[in-house]
Amino acid sequence: MNQLLSSLKENLTFVLVCILVIVGLFIAAKLFERSFKDSVKKVSISKYAAYIAMFSALSGVLMTIEIPLFFAPSFYKIDLSEIPVLICTFYLGPVAGVASELLKVIIKLMIKGTSTAFVGDFANFCVGCAMVLPASIVYHIRKTKKNAVLGLVAGTLVMTVFGSMLNAVYLLPKFSQLFGMPLDAIVGIGTAVNARITSVSTLVLYAVVPFNLLKGVVASTLTLLLYKRVENIIFKPKGEKRENTGKAGFSQP
Repeated sequence: MNQLLSSLKENLTFVLVCILVIVGLFIAAKLFERSFKDSVKKVSISKYAAYIAMFSALSGVLMTIEIPLFFAPSFYKIDLSEIPVLICTFYLGPVAGVASELLKVIIKLMIKGTSTAFVGDFANFCVGCAMVLPASIVYHIRKTKKNAVLGLVAGTLVMTVFGSMLNAVYLLPKFSQLFGMPLDAIVGIGTAVNARITSVSTLVLYAVVPFNLLKGVVASTLTLLLYKRVENIIFKPKGEKRENTGKAGFSQP
């Protein structure tokens, strides 16, 4: 009975942390959005919800397609789910980006379930927001190609630093706790892939850091290539004049 109560308490704590983080990210996104509200596209509530739903669904499907990496343990796999979220947040603002991140994880869980006791799914949401929010904020300060690039670079760097710290301080210990697997065993999985991984810190350094950098670079590159093309196809009403775009597809200053 004591073990059962302890397990419930541990899981309840994890759930409460998830809820608090989600609420905190929505509040932060809303506050940032208010500071440049004139830059965010004005659309009806129905269109706003439809766009978020559409891009979240696409992201959720992409999240189920995971690509293993030769330099990281099997529980670190890259996917392309951030691309639709970035396109959505560039058009609709930070709040839409956080909403899309949350919905994509829920959709992925409905399709595929979880293999990480929800720790990996929570990590994907938090780390995804760490990229999406800075990218969206910088881009909406002044919507130019240069700011799009700067925003994506900033998002990639923030995601890498934040994701690495979150893994080391909270996610890996929580994964160990919920699975009843010693941290040494988790590190051992990394050692089997890369002999330089001998501790939690080296696991983060040689697996998590390059993982997040690679994910950020791939997502950023494809977002730059696709954003304006998607905007002109999906967002522009029929008959509306399309914007003059540069090589990367973004409006020029």
